[in-house]
Amino acid sequence: MVTTQSESVLRGSPYRADCPTRHILDRIGDRWTVLIVGALWDGTARFSELRRRIEGISQKMLAQTLRGLERDGLVRRTVHPEVPVRVEYTLTEAGRTLREPLRALQEWSIAHLGDVTASQEAYDHANRPPPDSADRDK
Repeated sequence: MVTTQSESVLRGSPYRADCPTRHILDRIGDRWTVLIVGALWDGTARFSELRRRIEGISQKMLAQTLRGLERDGLVRRTVHPEVPVRVEYTLTEAGRTLREPLRALQEWSIAHLGDVTASQEAYDHANRPPPDSADRDK
């Protein structure tokens, strides 16, 4: 059976430049997505709570990433009409399916932190530019 280009894209082939799965991989491979999904593993959280849990994320980046996750159907945003308005975020069913793969990546990064750090240091040391001769004359 011959497969057309549009059928291939619909099935998903992330190695093709025109495949929509690349957008999905960009989303779930983003560090802020990984951390937001992790912060929502145990349930619902407000924006300010997520910002406190995820050190280093700016308000703008948190809002932008949450908006993208909501658009992709991975996070549900619920607005409670109170004064002041209360907004909560929770993982959707699709978002909850990311918990295990992302948890595996988190555990891998923790387990291999020492090895990766040692490799980085060895690489940096081996690839350090030689001292400039002008520096030695001083």
